[in-house]
Amino acid sequence: MGLLRRFSNIFRAKANKVLDKAEDPREALDLSYERQLEMLQKMRRGVADVATSRKRIELQAQQLQATAAKLEGQARQAVAQNREDLAREALTRREGLATELASLQSQHDQLRAEEAKLVEASRRLETKVQAFRTRKETIKATYTAAEAQTRVGEAISGISEEMGDVGMTVQRAEDKVAQLQARAGAIDELMASGAIEDLTGTEDRLQAELDRGASGPAVEAELARLRGELGSGPGGGRGQLTAGDGDGDGEARK
Repeated sequence: MGLLRRFSNIFRAKANKVLDKAEDPREALDLSYERQLEMLQKMRRGVADVATSRKRIELQAQQLQATAAKLEGQARQAVAQNREDLAREALTRREGLATELASLQSQHDQLRAEEAKLVEASRRLETKVQAFRTRKETIKATYTAAEAQTRVGEAISGISEEMGDVGMTVQRAEDKVAQLQARAGAIDELMASGAIEDLTGTEDRLQAELDRGASGPAVEAELARLRGELGSGPGGGRGQLTAGDGDGDGEARK
């Protein structure tokens, strides 16, 4: 039994917690106000019913009084005609009506008292309902304002958290950009120092062209020098041989 009761208490606590989250106090207040209005309407209908019963008794009493007055007139008429038997009968019936009138009067007094109580209770209840209505609207307005403030606070908190996330994202992006820039700078320095070879070969081709352009004039100068040396040597020999040949021819011509 102890374990079952504990489980029951836990279930009720959970259920109450869920209901508390799902329940809107404004709706609960409106529902309570509607129930009070229903009670007030029932009480007003009760007052109307009692008043109707009282009025019905008053009408019956008026009819009985009219009948009693008629019987009294008939008794007088019978006495005038020396018809005591008829006069006695009329008076007897009038006496019975008097008893009924007394009973109706008692009921009338009770209904009037009950009606007065119900009217007073209805007035008190109406006052309470009006006071509850005023308090209900005040509580609803306060709850709505508090709910709006809570939502604004939650929105601001959410914006703050989101801005914090955005700030962290921006910071990570800036750190990554700085890291990439530093890495690119380090690679450029290593390539410039020759520690890393440019696999694209672009730098080597450019350097080769520059080297060829720089060595062209030197090569041409060296080639001219060699040509000069060759021209002064073998050329001079050919000149001597030509001169010798000239001398031979001269001797022959002699």
